[in-house]
Order: sequence, then C-alpha cells, then structure tokens
Amino acid sequence: MKQTSGLDALLEALKQSGMNFEGGFGGQGEAGGRGGSGGHGGGGSRPPHVNVEIPFADRMASWGRKALIVAAIVIVIIGLAAYWWFHPPINIHSTDTWMFVTVFILLPLFLVFWGKSRAYKTGTSKVDPSPGKSKAFKVASYVPVLVALVGVVGAVASLSIFPGNAEKYANVLQTSTDDFATDIQEVNYSEIPVIDRDSAVLLGNREMGSIPEYVSQFEISPLYSQINYQQEPVRVSPLGYADLFKWFTNREGGIPAYALVNMTTQDAEIVRLDDSPIYYSESEPLARNIDRHVQLKYPFYMFDQKSFEIDDDGHPWWICPVQTRTIGLFGGTTIERVVMVDATTGECQDLAIEDVPQWVDHAYPTDLLLEQYNWSGKYKNGWLNSFLGQQDVVQTTPGTDGNQGYNYIAKDDDVWVYTGVTSATADNSIVGFVLINQRTAESHFYSVAGATEQSAMQSAEGQVQNLRYRATFPLLINVSGQPTYFMALKDDAGLVKQFAMIDIQRYQNVAVGNTVAECQKAYQALLATNGVVAEGEGADTGSVEKTGTIRNIAQAVVEGNSHFYVTLDGEEGIYDFALPGLIEIVGYKEGDTITFTYAEADPTNPVEEIVGGDAQGAPSGEGSADAASEGGQGSPPDGGGTADGAAADTAAEAEASGDAQGDAV
Repeated sequence: MKQTSGLDALLEALKQSGMNFEGGFGGQGEAGGRGGSGGHGGGGSRPPHVNVEIPFADRMASWGRKALIVAAIVIVIIGLAAYWWFHPPINIHSTDTWMFVTVFILLPLFLVFWGKSRAYKTGTSKVDPSPGKSKAFKVASYVPVLVALVGVVGAVASLSIFPGNAEKYANVLQTSTDDFATDIQEVNYSEIPVIDRDSAVLLGNREMGSIPEYVSQFEISPLYSQINYQQEPVRVSPLGYADLFKWFTNREGGIPAYALVNMTTQDAEIVRLDDSPIYYSESEPLARNIDRHVQLKYPFYMFDQKSFEIDDDGHPWWICPVQTRTIGLFGGTTIERVVMVDATTGECQDLAIEDVPQWVDHAYPTDLLLEQYNWSGKYKNGWLNSFLGQQDVVQTTPGTDGNQGYNYIAKDDDVWVYTGVTSATADNSIVGFVLINQRTAESHFYSVAGATEQSAMQSAEGQVQNLRYRATFPLLINVSGQPTYFMALKDDAGLVKQFAMIDIQRYQNVAVGNTVAECQKAYQALLATNGVVAEGEGADTGSVEKTGTIRNIAQAVVEGNSHFYVTLDGEEGIYDFALPGLIEIVGYKEGDTITFTYAEADPTNPVEEIVGGDAQGAPSGEGSADAASEGGQGSPPDGGGTADGAAADTAAEAEASGDAQGDAV
C-alpha cells in the first residue's frame, strides 16, 4: 500500500473543498522534470504552478449588474443597521470608528476586490481570464489596505516614544505644588463621608426592599456616582428595568425613582419622580438608550465615561464628557466639552468645559484624571528617563485589588479625586498626594512623606485584628494641620462597626473609635501625647481652655518623647504637656499660674497650646531646660517640693500604655 505524504493529503483536502489545483510541483512523477521519469531528468524541474479556484469569487464574478446592485444595497442596509446598533462616533480619532470601519467596510471590500482579481487572473468555469480586469481589481484591493495603514501610522504617531510626544503627554495635566495645612481646611466631622461605595451600594439595595411595588419591576443601577448635593456628600444611582420583559411592560411610564445614599449619616432613600420619570437610561434597549441617544444626536463626538447626577432641585441628569485627542490620532485624551442630557425629556445641552454649572461634579472621569497625572509623573523628564534612569518618576498608588487606588473629597462645593503618589517602584511609602477637581481638572500636589493607603489600612486592621474587621480605602482629612487617613472598619457582612484615624507621616499613630466623635477625640489625644500638635493648632477641634495654679509638675519619657504632667490646685485632672511642641512648660514650676487649652481624654488630658501664665522663674536642677532636653527620668523639678505621686504614677501608666500601643502597631 502506497503511503500518502502530508502534502498530498493537504492538496486532496483542498480539492474536496472546491479548489482546483492544475499542474504540480516539480520533482514528483510526470510533472517533475522534462529530462526523465520520476523527476530526475537532466533538464531540471519546472516551477510549481497552482491554480486556485474560490467558489465565492467564481460565483461573484459571474453576477450581472442587477445582482451587484442588489448586493450593494444589502451591504449598505446591513452597515446602517450595524451603525445604529453599535453607534460608533464618526471621528478619525476614535478607535471604535476604526474597528467598525475595518470590520464592516475595509475587510469586505478587500475580500471582494481580491477575489475578483484572482478570478479574472486565472479564469474560472464561468469567467474567462482578463489580465486588464484582474489588474484593476488588484489595484482596488490596495485601497482598503492603504486606509488601514493610515490608522497604523496614526497609532504609531500617538506613542510616547515618537519624537516630541513625551513632553506633550507630560503637559496634558498641569499640577501645582501647594501646602497641605494652608490649602486644606480642617475637617468638619458633621460632613465627613464615613462609608465607601460598597457600603453605599449595600444600603441602597436594602432600601429598595422597602418599596415592594418596585422590587419585582426595577433594580438599582450599579453606577452610584458620588456628588455634592445640598452641601452634603451623597451617592446617587437610577433604577433600571429588571429585564427585557419588564422594560416592555413599564416603558410607557418610565423609571419612577432613583436611589440616594447620604455618605455622612448613612441614610438611604428611594426618591420618587412622580412628575418627571426617567425615560433615558442605560437599561433602555432601543432608541431611548442613553448612549445611543446622545451618540446619534452628536455623531462626531467621542464620549467618555458618563455619570448620573442630580441638580440642586433633585432633577436627574446624565453628564456625558466629550473626548479630544491631542497627540497623534489616538493619544493625549482630555475633555473640552460636556453634553448634559435631561434624563426625563432627553433634551441636550452642549457646553464648553468652562461653562459647566457648579452643581455638576463629574465633567472629567476619574480614571482619565489619574491617567493624565501618571503621564506627567512618568514623562516629565523625557521618554528615555521614564524606563531607564527613572529620575523623579512617580505614579499614583495602586488599590488593594490591583486597580488604581483613589477616594473622593468634598472641597469648595466640588468633588476632588484624592490619591497618594509613590515612586516608580511602587514601594510602601508615598512622596505626597494629589487632589484633582473633577469639574475643572484643577490639580494640586502636596509633598508629604508617609505610608501608602494600603499600609495604613493594614495598620488599622492590626488594631482590631481580634475582631477581623476590614478597612475601607482611606479618605484624606486635615486634623490639627496634620494630613490624616480616615477609614471605616467593616465586618464580614459589609457593615461599618468602627472608625480609624492614622497619621500619614507617622502611621504607627492609630486611633480607633466606635463613633466618629470618639475616634476624633482619641486621635487628637494621641497627637498631643506624641508631641505632634504644635502651638496654635487644634483650636477649633473642641478644645477646652483652663486657667489654674500648678500644684504638682513631673517629667517622664514616653516612647522617646519628653512629657511634663501637671496637676492644678482644686482640680483632679492630670494635664499632659508634650515636648518639643510645648517647650514653654519648662519655664513653669509649682505655684505658678498657667492658662492653656487641652482636649479631654482619659487618663490624661493632652494639652494643645499654652495661652499664657505667670511663670515666676525657670526651675532649677534637673527640672531645667537642660534636663528636659536630656529626656529626664521622671524626677520632679526642684522648686518647692516634690509631687505627691499622683502625676508620677499617671506618667508611668501612660508610658506603659504607650509601649503597649507601639507593640500592637
């Protein structure tokens, strides 16, 4: 039995599929050479000739003019239907446009022209060979290829390696360097968002169950945009049709409500829209689909990630940012216009970015702003430095799930994106953090060396490791002039149980409380105890002013920091003066009158500022300033008697407590 080669088997399979191979390959049998049998003659071998017949091209070549016109009409109808359904922008800078054109126009044209060229070149059973027509169709087949090459060249011209592009990428977002304590006001604890997006989704979905007539017909969209509404941080998300059948039965009445979750009070409600239901939404499958509606109305615009917002009157809107590409064909994306769509009527307002109303909070998508900042951090010293020397190369800190890590801050009635900034190697420390306004793209960098958000989260979780709570991504706040991470601690069910505050620069300073007020009090006491709060800070954070005569004063060292513990005549409280922030205390002794402000705490009250007093002279001996600078060992200053032991005992207790806390962290 003769063995069949792999090539013979392939040719046989192609013949069975309809392709006709005329001739053969040199060196095999009679088709091999002219000089002898078996292809070994001295005359040499004949070049292989393969005539390939493609059934589709064969049939198409025999079509008459009428058939070609019908085919063209069918192709146009299919293309228009595909455009209506997929609605890509008609814009040379859009990658969606290029994909659509390639799949529905360039590729079909290339196949048609190439097939016709092959059919007229070799001829088929229904078409005679025609070199002229073959050449004409061959030239025509180059046209879609050349158009595709234009897209490839445009993509290459968008790369950062292309000469001059690195500088352009670095300047898309302009960021100024500012002082944190000056620019960021101290936090108002009655307005601080205490829950994250996941908790807001949980609260909103639970509130949906309180309206049984909606539950079986609608569900809450996962959007949950964070906005400022009536000076409060909230998340809003529209309802949507539960499925296609529910849309069919409810489309006339529209979507009757949206969910609103207060990020401060944790109150959730389903806001009914009796007179102005939502007709344009993501859950609409046909003409009132919000993406299709706005894209077909503005066919030349490239829209970025939209957001759902409500104005000051609670009316629903869709905010649709319009992209502009500034580098090559596809690079340097930014936002220059915004289309606002009334979710009830579908009416649109096309506005320049500077004309967007104050109540709009998401003119710039978060991901785009972080990408723009990373461009400036990566390419500010050129493309070559971005991956070789990497001098001064920085990037935003990653999140816990590998995605970008960020949070939102309410400031000046706008929503600002916050994220830490770390080195190119993404270590566990930050060099500062950046705030970017989502309405104007105003960007500020604050130089603060400290722990990354993830490290702070782990530190907070370590404080409650016995409870197995999980920390949310931190929120940046200002406490007594100190940049501070604030986060919620949640149980396995996603419910907020406690709160934590962590000093960004000294992330071993962790305070935990069951309420925000309790956490605040513990944190401010911790700052004062460790000498972080300087004179003049913390005056507006609930501090108490006290005036009295010093009864006893004692010195101790807690975690390497010197502290003076003072008791007053007629008072039972013990007041903690931490050095070096309150160095003036070394000039006081028993019997002197002193006025100061402090935060109430237990077992000692941390002093925030020495307002005034009547110091009669500096203490002598070990109680002098020299002793304070040497970190005294608990001996009271000489000046009229020793302490009765109460302050010293409390100092020892505080020292032990501080050591225990340091071990826990």
